[in-house]
Amino acid sequence: MKTHARSALLSLFALAQFGLVSGSALAQQMPGPKELNGQKVLTLISRDPPGVRCNNNIQIAAELSNVYKIPVVVVPVTYAGPGAKAPSVYYGGELLAQDGGDFDGMSSYQMIADVLEIEGAPKQEQQGRLLEVKKDFEALKASIKAGN
Repeated sequence: MKTHARSALLSLFALAQFGLVSGSALAQQMPGPKELNGQKVLTLISRDPPGVRCNNNIQIAAELSNVYKIPVVVVPVTYAGPGAKAPSVYYGGELLAQDGGDFDGMSSYQMIADVLEIEGAPKQEQQGRLLEVKKDFEALKASIKAGN
């Protein structure tokens, strides 16, 4: 770790001990860019390897990218930095869901689509094919859960 980064990290931890910076502020540092080419980034922090909630978030991101032109970044928690929790979901640096916190780290298509609509995220000119197979995919998941 570079000297400046180490000093900054130690300073943040010291401030947290004195109550000047909350522990949750440290835990909510989003890894990666907040924007790419002027478009907010959807960032997912996943367990390493991804668990059920992480895979759910990754599937939702794939479905959203079939409708919206959004950059998606998936970061394994081992690379996300100190205090990172998995699963977590950020959009443009804003925390939407986090393990042990809001929605216990699990997002939904509608939850994020609502945010994208409010933010005016650009849409794909043509919808991707992933949503064409969604009904079949949902039927397969239901069959697996039922043990058939």
